Amino acid sequence: MSFWVLIFLIALLIAIFLGVTMLRGRRDDAPMAAYDLNVYREQLAGVDRDLARGVIAEADAERVRTEISRRILAADAQMQGEAGTAGPSRMVSLTALLLISAVLIGGGLAMYRQMGAVGFPDMPLSARLEMAENLRHNRPGQIEAEGMAAPIEAPRLEESYAALLNQLRDTVAERPDDLQGHMLLAQHETNTGNFKAGYEAQSRVIALSGDAAPAQAYSDLAEMMILAAGGYVSPEAEAALQQALERDPKLGPARYYWGQMLAQTGRPDMAYRIWFDTLRDAPAGAPWAEAIRAQMDELAFRAGVFNAPDLPAAPAVPGPSQDDVNAAAELSPEERQEMIRGMVGQLSDRLASEGGAPEEWARLIAALGVLGEAQQAINIRDEAMAVFADNPAALEMIDAAALQAGIAQ
Repeated sequence: MSFWVLIFLIALLIAIFLGVTMLRGRRDDAPMAAYDLNVYREQLAGVDRDLARGVIAEADAERVRTEISRRILAADAQMQGEAGTAGPSRMVSLTALLLISAVLIGGGLAMYRQMGAVGFPDMPLSARLEMAENLRHNRPGQIEAEGMAAPIEAPRLEESYAALLNQLRDTVAERPDDLQGHMLLAQHETNTGNFKAGYEAQSRVIALSGDAAPAQAYSDLAEMMILAAGGYVSPEAEAALQQALERDPKLGPARYYWGQMLAQTGRPDMAYRIWFDTLRDAPAGAPWAEAIRAQMDELAFRAGVFNAPDLPAAPAVPGPSQDDVNAAAELSPEERQEMIRGMVGQLSDRLASEGGAPEEWARLIAALGVLGEAQQAINIRDEAMAVFADNPAALEMIDAAALQAGIAQ
């Protein structure tokens, strides 16, 4: 209520200031003709003084008096005309003042009711930061969030694939300490949209790996938990992300979800800075980089960044052009398969001669798996492992591609 009183008083003071100015009008401003009259009267008195001192003759004095008198009459007539057009009447000014006051006071209150936060308490920065901190520490857990999330429609699986997945589940259940089995189970459960079973299997992968569990394993765990909760980053997912970032502070997916967590808990300002820096380090074709770009405008608005710098440009992704895609659509299945093999061969030759990013090696391994060339995929995987032996993040990416290609050790 105090805020309403404050804006009412401000609008009223502005209206009073305008009203005093309008009603006062030009009472203190004499017309120009009045100034001329004073000059002429002074000149007329000066003629009488000059005549008394004998400076001018009587005939000259009479002629000057006649000319000054004519000017006085003309100035008086002019002054009367100016007085008749001095401005609006007091009634008109009063009416205009009432209208202006109604617009200022009523319009200001109506605009605030429409655009402001009516009834919302004062929110200084310290209170908002405290609220965000409380929200972060007291938000729902993973199980509660999964219960509130919209149910995920499971995709229809081919009968053979569903049978293999059930066989994998039974095998892993019988062999609880099989690390490779749990890795495969986590991947395939996630691929089929069963994210809860996916992160449960991934949790077992981390437990079996112990201290050797890499950053990517924790990041994958967090992602599965977030997908199971409908995009919500729970405290449990946050803990997994923290483990991932402690092992690899530059891991892109973990940084993306960390920024998402901050945005969900009332700190869009921190999320904006993290996402902007993450984009600067993003490799070509990273899906999480595209997700960041799609949300940056809204996040910048929420963070109060109205003069945001240009986003880092997306690196070019080697691959088929739109013309290649259009041409492939017109080919027969056999011709299309041959075209794909040619593109895979070109990528393989370029990586062998010039090298490339881990994403390109992973894409080649996955493509060879799709083409059924398992032995070549294994050879490329082994070569990539040697090339990126000192890059844990790249090794995790290559391992994931090998799993996708079905050649994991």
